[in-house]
Amino acid sequence: MKGSALSWCKNNSAKLCKKILQLRNWQNKNTVRYPMTNLFLLALFPVFLVCMSELTVNKYPSKLVLFIAEHPGIMLFDVLLMASIFWGLMLILRRGFIAMLIQSIAVMTMSIAELFKYGTNGNHLMMPDMILTGNIVALKGFAYIKITTRLVITVLIVLGYLAAAFIMNPKIGKKIKFPVRIVSGIASLSICVLLIVLPNVSQPIYRFFGIDTKPADNTFILNEKYDNNSFIAFFMQTGSEGFSSKLAEPENYEENSGSAIDPYLSEPEKREDHFKNGKPNVIVIMSESFADFRVFDELKDVIGNTYDGLDEAADMGYQGMAIAPTYASYTVRTEFELMFGLPVKSLDDPSMPNRVLLDRPQPTVPAYYKAWGYNTAYVHPYISSFYGRNRIYANFGYDAMIFDTDFTVPVKYFGTYIDDNTILQQIETMLKESEEPMFIHTTTMQNHQPYTQGDGDEFDNYLEWVKHSSDELSDFLKRMEKFDEPTVVLFIGDHFPSLRGDDGIYAQLGITSENCAALYEQKYILWNNCGLNESILPEEKISVFYLPYVVMEWIDAPRDAFTQTMIDEMMVTPIYSTNYNPKQESNEKLDALTYDHILGDIVSPSALDILGGKKTAAEVEAEKK
Repeated sequence: MKGSALSWCKNNSAKLCKKILQLRNWQNKNTVRYPMTNLFLLALFPVFLVCMSELTVNKYPSKLVLFIAEHPGIMLFDVLLMASIFWGLMLILRRGFIAMLIQSIAVMTMSIAELFKYGTNGNHLMMPDMILTGNIVALKGFAYIKITTRLVITVLIVLGYLAAAFIMNPKIGKKIKFPVRIVSGIASLSICVLLIVLPNVSQPIYRFFGIDTKPADNTFILNEKYDNNSFIAFFMQTGSEGFSSKLAEPENYEENSGSAIDPYLSEPEKREDHFKNGKPNVIVIMSESFADFRVFDELKDVIGNTYDGLDEAADMGYQGMAIAPTYASYTVRTEFELMFGLPVKSLDDPSMPNRVLLDRPQPTVPAYYKAWGYNTAYVHPYISSFYGRNRIYANFGYDAMIFDTDFTVPVKYFGTYIDDNTILQQIETMLKESEEPMFIHTTTMQNHQPYTQGDGDEFDNYLEWVKHSSDELSDFLKRMEKFDEPTVVLFIGDHFPSLRGDDGIYAQLGITSENCAALYEQKYILWNNCGLNESILPEEKISVFYLPYVVMEWIDAPRDAFTQTMIDEMMVTPIYSTNYNPKQESNEKLDALTYDHILGDIVSPSALDILGGKKTAAEVEAEKK
């Protein structure tokens, strides 16, 4: 039996090898027989790939022709860039089909990702987004993936071109020696890399080809920049911009970091009786995509009673207005400002600020509470690895982190994700079980896109979910009124929701870079059950990163020079946000303090002085080596 099986394998293997050999011989004959056709396939490919990728990203042929007519320099740049990459691959791999296949997969995949990303949330694809490809399952769940006839036709055309290259088999002859090919190929591929990493080289080149290089300080300006540059040039230019945006080290910081930071620090106010009302539990609820659309008068009839629960919660507590550092996506920006009490503007507005952190214990807000004797917890009802939260947040001073599989209460869903009420019940359970006061930060998930579940259109479904969140918040505060421990609750949305790009509610409202400020304004609610004085709470708009200090001052928590400085600075610079005020000048104090805590040696006071485990930047770098 074994012999017959082995004989069968040998016979079939021989037949397969013979067929492969026949195919290769046929291809090699085509290489010699059709030299002009092969030359045509090689020469045309960069132009073909540029056109196909641009057609993919929601451009009809007429729009593409119009763009080429209006921006010939940009299209020439795109073609030259694709040609440089293609010939680099050709020189290294020799065979045209393999080089075309690799480049087509990469470029077409990115163009399809751009199509779905913009269609999902109105944001265009940029290089930093590629970091999230490891969470492809989560991203697939967020996106509106609609396979259209036009997309299928475009992909089929690309496959047809690749099939022609496979049959004709264009390739580089053996006359060019191997070392010359490899060196030349690497040099050709390096052009793309150098455009990204050398801004002094790339900026003049971008300007020569007419590429828009103006700073894009919020999403809407960025989208207008995309319209000027289109897909490939936009992706490259913003990649160069992001790479060249290095955080400036404060003057004299490296030589004498203490002297560089100390002049900015305030003397903390001396108080003899901190926590005079007892240490209250502090609950921060950052509600995913929660926003009050009543700011737009034309939507009030559609909105109806959606926000009755929010209004009821506001009547039970205090309502203010905060400026969020993001719109439609990048939740971790708002999360960073709430957890660190520092502005993302001082980090040059990275889309994912948690990615710039050093791998060391962090001087966070939860770490402050931990230093004061609190139990601390982070609750997020989603995949722990998304944004690297399970790994990165382990340095934030949380005693416990609860993700989607860690809940100790019955889990229910509302729409696609875990119900807000499940999270609120988890918080109540943790408060009852803890012998010490608790600081809990929760980032909810219920209201995250896609908004396809429900009886209405996308916006109607969103309003249904937000109404549920509003009602659950109101019910939660009513229950907490009966809770026998002093407790403070801060509620705020992280950003306005991700709604469709060209045909979504924002487009219908006519939102542009000139009138988008309202989309960065987020109502917040502060509530307590222990008689705290609301008259000391800020009446003016403030940036989100100040809210942790508002709570600290409200409960009369202990202050060090750093927290006192931030409380004082809130009176001087209440709003520090690039997205909200693109023309705002830099604040040296906030920038220096942020650098010190995030990338510096943490010489200014922090919770780590009490908790221990502090590492300098030099020590972290030494460990990496």
